[in-house]
Amino acid sequence: MDARLVLLELGGVARFADLVRRVGRHAVEQAVASGLIERLRHGIYVLPELGEQQRVAYAISGHLSHLSAATHWGWSLKQAPRQVNVTVPRHRKVRQRPARTHIWYRDCSAHDLVDGVTEPLRTVIDCARDLELDEALCVADSALRSGDVTARELAQASDLLRGPGSRKARRVALLASDSSANPLESTLRAICAGIPGLNVLPQVLIREFEGNARVDLADESLRLVLEAEGYETHGTRRGFDADCRRYTVLAASGWLVLRFTWTQVMFEPDWVASRIREAIALQRLRVDRHNPARRRASL
Repeated sequence: MDARLVLLELGGVARFADLVRRVGRHAVEQAVASGLIERLRHGIYVLPELGEQQRVAYAISGHLSHLSAATHWGWSLKQAPRQVNVTVPRHRKVRQRPARTHIWYRDCSAHDLVDGVTEPLRTVIDCARDLELDEALCVADSALRSGDVTARELAQASDLLRGPGSRKARRVALLASDSSANPLESTLRAICAGIPGLNVLPQVLIREFEGNARVDLADESLRLVLEAEGYETHGTRRGFDADCRRYTVLAASGWLVLRFTWTQVMFEPDWVASRIREAIALQRLRVDRHNPARRRASL
């Protein structure tokens, strides 16, 4: 498995343990030696183009924030940021803006910063109030998964927000989950959040048959499963056999399984949402057919 390819799937940044688990230590070391990826600091690996961000922030007397700060903390993103995100005090004038730099004008206290970077909770809150839901949810899920931020801290901080972006931040805090496995799954869940009548949970364990099945996302009331298929899907013949067996048993037990690739989730969200809506309509018919009381209530 290609370490750079996996790093791309994780938004350009990953912790060493996550990379090793997916591609093996030797593949990581080879990718570093060949310059395909680089070590940002202890335990954090990035695409080479993300390695010089803090120098840009220092050049305009600002500090790394938003997706650039998330990169610093080693959280997986939807996609590698195309610009360096720098926050400067609200009333400061930046006369010479470095190329490929997005400047945010917002005051930060000393408590909000760690060595020129917004601290973890402030980073999640900034992303939650300023970015689109899919990008912000990837950041929040990864921060929770890493243990750098807790769900309680995020909920409390979002509740205290006022002004522009505060409602968006509270929505991210409500949706965020440390159970979400990766940015692909988080992005698919963000798409689901915009579909009425759908309530998916991440990493659901279905126990209705021998062997149990853990799925990426599921709405148990609709008996609908959504799988986010990344680059490392299957990996081995044994893994492929296990996945086929799992999907077959789910289908035979009345579950509808939709499988979406990384490309579809990241670049065709409207198509993905349309297919999910169609599946919801189909499953409602199936559920009502086997539940006369529910069918009468819907008439």
